Formats: sequence, structure tokens, C-alpha cells
Amino acid sequence: MKFSNIEKQHLFKAWLMISIAFAIVLGGFSFTYEFMLRIMGAALTVGIGFVFHEMAHKFVAQKYGCFAEFRANMNMLWLALIMSWFGFVIAAPGAVMISCKNLTKEKNGKISLAGPLTNLVIAVLFFGGLLFLPDNKVFYYGFLINGWLALFNMIPFGIFDGAKVLKWNRLVYISTIIFCLIVMNLAFFIGKI
Repeated sequence: MKFSNIEKQHLFKAWLMISIAFAIVLGGFSFTYEFMLRIMGAALTVGIGFVFHEMAHKFVAQKYGCFAEFRANMNMLWLALIMSWFGFVIAAPGAVMISCKNLTKEKNGKISLAGPLTNLVIAVLFFGGLLFLPDNKVFYYGFLINGWLALFNMIPFGIFDGAKVLKWNRLVYISTIIFCLIVMNLAFFIGKI
């Protein structure tokens, strides 16, 4: 994969701002050691999920010979930070911009599916960590958040990945949704234990 300097800057800004927003949601803002630990935890769970999701889109798009670069949406990143003060995050940090000749429904569907599938793989890896350290909050939040990111991105309309996957292949779409729901139900079950 090739990255421009602008793309690297946009990825870093989005990763940092999303991590700070989730750290605020998880425990409020106070410039303390605990807050810095929450930022690091968010960077490892949400941040990695977000970056790998976008890089999966980029990788598959470039595999098909497309131009693909991430661009942060600074307005949405600032909104995420502001909303975090109210206890929730609207996370739309940006997207991979793709330009491609002969972009078929199948190619577009596979490019779109790459992001949520990556989040599901990351969720499974965090779940594996939970099997060895069941009380580890980073593993639990990594599992929960990446499952949620996969499910959220599979919304079947608008600019969401799910709309493009559904246009390409209904069976792949339904199978992915079922797996997302299994992950989310398992995460909620573990959270209640």
C-alpha cells in the first residue's frame, strides 16, 4: 500500500481525536494519568478498529487498481469530541476516497465488505484475549467496539458499507449481519457476567 504524507496526517488526526472522544465517554475529562490510560485503551480498541477498517478498504481498492486514500472529516471529528462531553460519540471520522475505472457492483461490494470483515476479525482476536484474561477491560472493549463497528457499517442504506454489499450480494450481506449479531450478543452477555 502507498500512503501520501497528507493521508498519514489525516489518519493520525482521526485516530487521535476518536481515541480522545472515546476516552472522555468512558470516564470524563480530567488531565490525569487515568485519562491518559483511557486514551491509550481507546487508541488500542477503537483506534485500531477504525484505522484497520479504513486500510482494509484501501488495500482491496488498490488491489483492483483503484486510487484510494483516506481523508478525515474534521467537522465530524470535532462533533465527535463535542458529543463525547454529553456521554456518547457520533463516529464518522472520515473515509477512503476511491477513484476507479470500471468499478463493478462486485468490486465495490468487496471493497466495502473489507472494512466490516476486518472489524470482525479484530473482535475475534480481542475475544481470544478475553479467554485468557476474562477481566481485562481493553480486551472486552476491543471485542465489543469492533463488533459494533462492523454492525454499524453494515447499515443497508446511504453511504454505509452495507448498502454496497447488499447491492452486490444479498447472501453475503445476510451472513455478515448474522455474524455481527452473534458477536454483539456474546459481547453483551460477557458484559453482564
